[in-house]
Amino acid sequence: MSVDKVVLAAPRGFCAGVEKAIKALDWMTRIFEAPIFCYHEIVHNQFVVNHFKSLGVVFINDVAEVPPGAPVMLSAHGSPPQVIEAAREAGGTVIDAVCPLVTKVHHELKVRARKGYTVLYVGHEGHEEAVGTMAVAPDSVVLIESTEDIDRIDDQKGPFALLSQTTLSYDEWQHLREYAEQRFPDIWMPNRSDLCFATTNRQAALRTIAALADAVIVIGSANSSNTVALTKVAETVGCPRVLRVNGVSDLPSDLSGVVAVTAGASAPESLVNEVLEFLDPVNGVDVRSVTVEDEYFPPPPELREMLKTLSAVLDLILASPAVSTFDGQADREFTAAEVLSATDC
Repeated sequence: MSVDKVVLAAPRGFCAGVEKAIKALDWMTRIFEAPIFCYHEIVHNQFVVNHFKSLGVVFINDVAEVPPGAPVMLSAHGSPPQVIEAAREAGGTVIDAVCPLVTKVHHELKVRARKGYTVLYVGHEGHEEAVGTMAVAPDSVVLIESTEDIDRIDDQKGPFALLSQTTLSYDEWQHLREYAEQRFPDIWMPNRSDLCFATTNRQAALRTIAALADAVIVIGSANSSNTVALTKVAETVGCPRVLRVNGVSDLPSDLSGVVAVTAGASAPESLVNEVLEFLDPVNGVDVRSVTVEDEYFPPPPELREMLKTLSAVLDLILASPAVSTFDGQADREFTAAEVLSATDC
């Protein structure tokens, strides 16, 4: 293998929502004894999931599996209201790590449904985010995956609104948005797109380099919607070879020329570093940045209150400021990458 140069997209990898979720689950492993239960994968990345499994986290698809009183975390993708209610009725601590951008879409759907709209929701059937969002108002929402789906809603009553899964590719969403506007000129849409800014940034960064590369490597899991969206971006701009890999072990040995590299929003930077080391480009790595992200999402409110309470108790016991006192600035500076480097997976 003789790779001439690697062009590395920026931004790439963890977004603010993923950072929040990983750090929140890490706090739970420190506060509670194992097992700790998590409804669905905390984020869609096998490396991250395996890390938490090694710490005693049990990932489940049904909250009925949680023993009474056991701690539960709800994933970053957002959960159906009935799942949240069932988790809380079990009597244990429940921490909801839902991404604030997903919460925004939940709120938009709830408001539109209350006002009598039929909501066209652009998303992927079966994806946790889509399932959780549509459950907010199941009688008022229709899943849209194609223009044919839009054509089939003629028998639905208006007015109509358009919302979307946050992790879609821009091209996929824009195509359906334009078609929906043609069919329903008065369709309501939010002032700002539902698409996640981090997902859009990663796609924009890859778009600037993919057409110039002999191959594109997208690091991330197959069940990660935003990772799959990145592969579609690379294919759309005409890159002749696009590879989605979980990690360095999935890479072929015949790569050559210029290779573009990026990572989905739930893929750790450590996996990127391993890929770069494997490629070992003759002329080094060229980082191409389209923007700098500095967004920060604080821990879930339930967790913040818990950490403040624990800190106050330790203050009383030790008669001095507790070394574990929760500090918002410290949380901002402490990264999910540091969480994952704590143990080997």
